[in-house]
Amino acid sequence: MAHRRPCADDRPRRHRLHRHHRPRRAPAVTLELLTFGCRLNTYESEAMRDLAGKAGQQGIIVNTCAVTAEAERQARQAIRRAARENPGTPIIVTGCAAQIAPDKWATLPGVTRVIGNADKLKPEAWSLDAPPAPVTDIMAATETAAHLVTEFAGRARAFVQVQQGCDHRCTFCVIPYGRGPSRSVPIGAIVEQVRALVAHGYKEVVLTGVDITSYGPDLPGQPRLGQMVRRLLALVPELPRLRLSSLDPAGMDDDLWRLIAEEPRLMPHLHLSLQHGADLILKRMKRRHLRADALALARRARALRPGLALGADLIAGFPTETDEHFAEMLDLVAQMELAFLHVFPYSERPGTPAARMPALPMPVRKARAAHLRAAGAAGAARFYAARLGEEEAVLFEREDRGHTAHFAPIRLASGQAEPGTLRRLRVTGAEAGGLLAEAA
Repeated sequence: MAHRRPCADDRPRRHRLHRHHRPRRAPAVTLELLTFGCRLNTYESEAMRDLAGKAGQQGIIVNTCAVTAEAERQARQAIRRAARENPGTPIIVTGCAAQIAPDKWATLPGVTRVIGNADKLKPEAWSLDAPPAPVTDIMAATETAAHLVTEFAGRARAFVQVQQGCDHRCTFCVIPYGRGPSRSVPIGAIVEQVRALVAHGYKEVVLTGVDITSYGPDLPGQPRLGQMVRRLLALVPELPRLRLSSLDPAGMDDDLWRLIAEEPRLMPHLHLSLQHGADLILKRMKRRHLRADALALARRARALRPGLALGADLIAGFPTETDEHFAEMLDLVAQMELAFLHVFPYSERPGTPAARMPALPMPVRKARAAHLRAAGAAGAARFYAARLGEEEAVLFEREDRGHTAHFAPIRLASGQAEPGTLRRLRVTGAEAGGLLAEAA
């Protein structure tokens, strides 16, 4: 599964809580969205905001993540807090954790409904008179619901779902049981969505899904990800910047490699679902690539696009991981010159094969994750140092900061810019959290 932070945007990745409290379309209706996990969840939360708002729903929607025990704990904690601070307010729970264990979430304080992943992007699920429906088996899903979203609350970049679900069975991952098999969004629907977003002023779009390199085999003609991206860029020439979420190293097709080399609107930043750097652990994870494949990918990417930035998802403390295995992962980070890491200590997921393997003590996992994050910070610092004096095209997310094309955080040393705009800046320095710049 490629979108492993461990799950599409984003992820393992740091779980972020995205909290938006804002009426949409009908001022009398108040909706609050609590979103956990990956970029795909971010997209789906905005779609649910739109659907629920149009239906006249009020209350709190919690979009859960199942990728780690910590993500579930945070969501449960947020629900209990919301019920305590908003007595009588209906709480609707959805997302991967709710899909996998709906009864557990239905019994939490204040929860009035649990909506499964198969239904949460269907308009009828949000009707005020919709009866409570059982959460259906996601493994039987045959199509993906593509909802037209034109606004992402508080965000300068937009997300577009191109794919859903996963056909792979990594031994650590529970997400297929929350998302179901791989299903692709037709190219025409993706183009329509991106055109609408550009018309609403978005300068950058991120293509997201659970495993976007699995795009296409269920569609007529079986287009691959590269072909879809090529057609999208050709049909929406007004889109300035296109970015891809996590990529499975084993799934990158020739068209995608040509785009990396030739298409300036495709951002020079690849985030890879690596998970580890030792072959034995990769095999026990049931990943589809080995260490040599990752190193070859880095060499090829930089030969085609000099200066390209690489990031990766990595799991520390997987069952049976030795000191030597962990050293191999650290060495891979250095050899690939990885600049942006999403690191998590291994988290047992009930029902997965890895949960039955000999586990490492949690303190060891956390210590190794901290060591790995430090290596990632050092890699980022080297990348930032290499950008000193360069001009960067920056998408501003706040008045004084944004991200470069390489997805490096950057801050204006003085002055401001309007969020959502693209401006050229000259890099004048670096700090722990990213680059410093002035107007070019």
